[in-house]
Amino acid sequence: MNIDLTMLNSHNVDKIEIDRVVDIPKNYFENSDVKELNGIKVLGSIFRDSADEIKVDLDITGKMLLEDAISLEDVYYEFNAKVDGNLFENEENLPNSLDLYEFLWQNIVLEVPVRYTEVNDFSKYQGKDWSLRGEDEEINTNNPFKELLEEINKE
Repeated sequence: MNIDLTMLNSHNVDKIEIDRVVDIPKNYFENSDVKELNGIKVLGSIFRDSADEIKVDLDITGKMLLEDAISLEDVYYEFNAKVDGNLFENEENLPNSLDLYEFLWQNIVLEVPVRYTEVNDFSKYQGKDWSLRGEDEEINTNNPFKELLEEINKE
């Protein structure tokens, strides 16, 4: 999906308003943990500032489908991204269009969490001699250095 920038480049308009809901094609995120990016709301504008530079000011919101880091089930992760600044680093040869999918993916990829889980009950994730624990659960292990650690903590 391309946005025509010809009118902005030729100074016929000062601003291009964007208010769209887009589904980003799978080929943009196929080598990532993201399984789906549909219904992404893009709201804002592309404009020329007082220094005659092309700027962007966009709010991007949506949900991405990810695999839960613990249960391995598909879960939706909501994200919000604010994108503002120069649209192009090198403004000598301005392109006449902007690939909206590519632009969005470059900014959404920063919002993809390294690990995400919606699991709150770890009790069903256990096996012989192992179990998952939350961060707040006390770990009772047979630590041969326990007495030494207690002495160090007293000092």
